[in-house]
Amino acid sequence: MKILIINGPNLNMLGKREPEHYGKETLEDINKEIKEKAKSLKNIRDVDFAQSNSEGEIIDFIQDAKINGVSGIILNAGAFTHYSYAIRDAVKSIDIPVIETHLSNLYRREEFRHKSVLADACEGQISGFGKYSYILALQYFDMLNIYL
Repeated sequence: MKILIINGPNLNMLGKREPEHYGKETLEDINKEIKEKAKSLKNIRDVDFAQSNSEGEIIDFIQDAKINGVSGIILNAGAFTHYSYAIRDAVKSIDIPVIETHLSNLYRREEFRHKSVLADACEGQISGFGKYSYILALQYFDMLNIYL
């Protein structure tokens, strides 16, 4: 399986922005750890990463996933999670499973973060485990492939 991990706005600022919520590791640090974990998984052959602060570019990543040979998407849409119906529609328009992920626990944060407009378009949601939210999603895809 080839997995695409898409990170949304401000995630390029990890390690600098609100470390009490997002930790001190950079996105590059987290991506390296994910790549290492993927090597130990039986059914994951490749992991690609994309990050954008632009809603349209995130939609393009989602829509282009199939032609790029992607079998599953791990999506941390950042703030777009709470209001981007355009990203939701892009997720609904593809036949690739998408796991919504978040570093922090959305439900222990500000009230406006409690609502995800993406949740019902995705296979599931993993939040609150820091970088391990991505790794748990990666392990899900590895196990999913066993049952296909």
